[in-house]
Amino acid sequence: TLAKPVGQFSAGPAAGPAENCPTGFANVGTVAGGTLRACQLPNRIVGNLVIKKLDGVIYAINGQVNVGDDAGGNASAPVAGAQTGILTVEPGVRFFGSAGADFLVVNRGSQIFAEGTASDPIVFTSRASVEGQTNVDSIGQWGGVVILGRAPISACPGSTVSGTPECQALIEGVNNVFYGGNNPNDNSGRLRYVRVQHSGYTIAANNELNGITFGGVGRATTVDHIQVHNSSDDGIEIFGGTVNLRHIVLTGNDDDSLDTDTGWDGAAQFGIVVQRANGGDRMNEWSAIRREPYSKPRIANFTYVGRAGGGVAIELNQGTQASFYNTVVTRPAGGSGNGATCLNIADANTTGTFHSVFFSCPIAFSGATAEAAFNAGTNNVANGTSTLTDTFINGANESAVPAFSNLSGVHPFFQNVDYIGGVKNAADTWWQGWTCGLTADKPC
Repeated sequence: TLAKPVGQFSAGPAAGPAENCPTGFANVGTVAGGTLRACQLPNRIVGNLVIKKLDGVIYAINGQVNVGDDAGGNASAPVAGAQTGILTVEPGVRFFGSAGADFLVVNRGSQIFAEGTASDPIVFTSRASVEGQTNVDSIGQWGGVVILGRAPISACPGSTVSGTPECQALIEGVNNVFYGGNNPNDNSGRLRYVRVQHSGYTIAANNELNGITFGGVGRATTVDHIQVHNSSDDGIEIFGGTVNLRHIVLTGNDDDSLDTDTGWDGAAQFGIVVQRANGGDRMNEWSAIRREPYSKPRIANFTYVGRAGGGVAIELNQGTQASFYNTVVTRPAGGSGNGATCLNIADANTTGTFHSVFFSCPIAFSGATAEAAFNAGTNNVANGTSTLTDTFINGANESAVPAFSNLSGVHPFFQNVDYIGGVKNAADTWWQGWTCGLTADKPC
């Protein structure tokens, strides 16, 4: 347990490992051919901990690392005796885990401030990646990042009511840890310019760690410029809450790229989703339980580039009222059935709203319900021909689609723009510098 910022320490040669670790971190040897000192995080962080970028140092996550104790679902009356933690991570810091049971949990009432920059992102990855032993299909080499808050969810036990402290649920992938509560404006901190790579771990069937898991996270939390690469489960999974996301890159994830559950009521704008050739199920799998409040995911300015195979590109499952604006969805020929299809709406209490959406899939729809919902919108293209360049940058056909003009009227988080898709043209460079795997010259 640490309750103060790390101290200074003497560093080794600039090209070699530091001589030792900062105060409060365990020195667990060196990695990367002896070039980096591995400094292990404590398994319980309370008070304020600042993780500094230091020459010759990389930080190890061993087992379940908890930021704070679970303070419960009542924001105005935290659990007696629960201690909070505030984890601050400097730009350029790198973390690694060595196995599926190595992961970071930010509990209800605690916060993480991991704010990198475009030129110096914060990276969570696997030891194999640090050792240079990964390839384009390397997945599931450590756990992932779990952030939990006290915003409302729909997975209420018994007769409890959404938006009350009693409406809470166990989060997937972690034993006996809860999410949800009574504060839609809950603040779990800030994530900016962060990459999570080669993560994911299956605890049991339908109980997995993702790249990043958000559970009951509130809208006062900032999530901006985030990449999840090659998770063995979902890239990002959002369980309830009201968190909003901007500038999201999801690449090579083996199950669903963006998965939502249990009443998420939020928005995401500006995204790039690219499946890898040898893996990936659905690019969106949006569902909830069949009780109100239903999930209300809203997407604007995303570009989805699927593979030939896997599941339906956009799967709207049960208990979801989804909206898509200014979106591009494409996948190549070569798949069949679900592996060739853009959209499925699977449940009677699920709806989809589509405006300025461009589909380019061998099969546009799986069924009449999906087709009717899509055709009810404006400026949609069901059977387009992709002209994307460099995988995800708009070409002539995408640029010809009129943009939905009043995004800010749909959700206050949205910014009004004059184009569809995640990347307007070659001059639109929000994704450059901090990501990996999007261009051949910067592999992950």
